[in-house]
Amino acid sequence: MHGQNSKFRPSSKTTNDEAKPSPSACSRVVIMSTIPEDLRYTAEHEWVNIENEIATIGITDYAQDALTDVVWVELPMIGDKVESMEPFASVESVKSVSEIYAPLSGEVIEVNEDLEAAPETINNDPYGDGWICRIKLDTKDLSGLLNHEDYRSLLGE
Repeated sequence: MHGQNSKFRPSSKTTNDEAKPSPSACSRVVIMSTIPEDLRYTAEHEWVNIENEIATIGITDYAQDALTDVVWVELPMIGDKVESMEPFASVESVKSVSEIYAPLSGEVIEVNEDLEAAPETINNDPYGDGWICRIKLDTKDLSGLLNHEDYRSLLGE
């Protein structure tokens, strides 16, 4: 083992106490996802912000972190009818392609065209400039959505 990796070479110090790592070097790092309190969530990691009868939809911080670097976004078309918990868009990262599910039913009235030129915006600002689309809701029934506390529990945080 000597000389294979300098990181694991025995210390030239004379006592064992000096060669032991500090307790802080052994501590576990836990990173919690950002989960805004004013949004609703799906178990599939989409978020929704509802104002009047318009829902803005995106993917959560947890989802973008799991995807890693987003390189492409397939947006829905304006005028598309979307059904609750049916795929309506997709996100491609360096790791995989993931479908995005509509949190609620409605009609697509706006898409974030900026994502076509800068898909990494989803990684950089998932709850802000990284939104995917806006839909005019068919219903006001939010019973299938999670609040921030339930979503955090789902993540085990």
